[in-house]
Amino acid sequence: MTTNGGFEPVFCTIVPPHVLDKLAQHEDPALAGPARRTLERDAYERTHRRLTTVIGAPSVAPPATAAPNQPHRTIYDCRHHTELPGKKVRAEGEDPVKDVTVNRAHDGLGATFELYLNAYQRDSIDGSGLPLDASVHYDKEYNNAFWNGEQMVFGDGDNEIFLDFTIPIDVIGHELTHGVTQYTANLTYFGQSGALNESLSDVFGSLIKQYSLGQTAAEADWLIGAGLLAPRVTGTALRSMKAPGTAYDDDVLGKDPQPATMDDFVHTGRDNGGVHINSGIPNHAFYLAATALGGNAWERAGQVWYDVLTGGELQQRAVFADFATLTVKAARARYGEGEELQAVLKAWEQVGVRTL
Repeated sequence: MTTNGGFEPVFCTIVPPHVLDKLAQHEDPALAGPARRTLERDAYERTHRRLTTVIGAPSVAPPATAAPNQPHRTIYDCRHHTELPGKKVRAEGEDPVKDVTVNRAHDGLGATFELYLNAYQRDSIDGSGLPLDASVHYDKEYNNAFWNGEQMVFGDGDNEIFLDFTIPIDVIGHELTHGVTQYTANLTYFGQSGALNESLSDVFGSLIKQYSLGQTAAEADWLIGAGLLAPRVTGTALRSMKAPGTAYDDDVLGKDPQPATMDDFVHTGRDNGGVHINSGIPNHAFYLAATALGGNAWERAGQVWYDVLTGGELQQRAVFADFATLTVKAARARYGEGEELQAVLKAWEQVGVRTL
């Protein structure tokens, strides 16, 4: 269930379609082939998710043996096939295995669980101890990772453009946060509401990374997917919250198209109305608020964003101004008229989003 009265899990990937589209057109089959196969697989999974939503997604309940406020992680190995979840290879409480990809997935699920529990008193992504399942080694040279409404799935990448998708912990946190959004505001995955959906995943993905590393807002790199790009790529990550539009500028991938302010808002019918592109605007607003306040970003700025996501007032089709207005309300409700409120107001003003 969600606070808006509907359970509508969506299929959300970390690599935007426009990036894969660019790769798929390359003359080198070593680059184009994996991208095309990934796009085809994503299209299938997206359709499958839509049908599952219509028919009814299976309910997932915590095991009777799971303790409250404790993670219940299970990692599966697809062995380069696409049947989910695959072969069970590591369960909660078991020692690390030889496969580092399995261990990274396990640790990333745990880091996500810890941030939500310790910072926001949320017991797993649904708030009620939902088991966290992940499948690794999905398909062959699969250039993506996704949340399909029920579990996490990681590809190994093609080792030409993308490396193993379990490497960046914020990718894991990003995708699992789509689950948090699914169980709370359930933001429609299109246009500005879809960009907010993506932005919230970037925000909390970054906070999970910062929390796990013990970084302050000033120490953080504010990159999404750092370590994911192969050495041949001219770039640092998939996205930058600090400076949207600067994450990569590559002869194969092209230039990062994210805008930082509403002056450069991208109007497009692709990628569900530009959900991965225009998310740069609310991303940058969060960065500005968090760095203005300083300290640990998951505390004051993160708390305000979390209050809005889970507070029940954020509508499924909310636009940027709706979300911004609610952050102002949440900052005032929690912190009064102090610096938190001023930081939030100034951040939205700087990116050109009005607060009513």
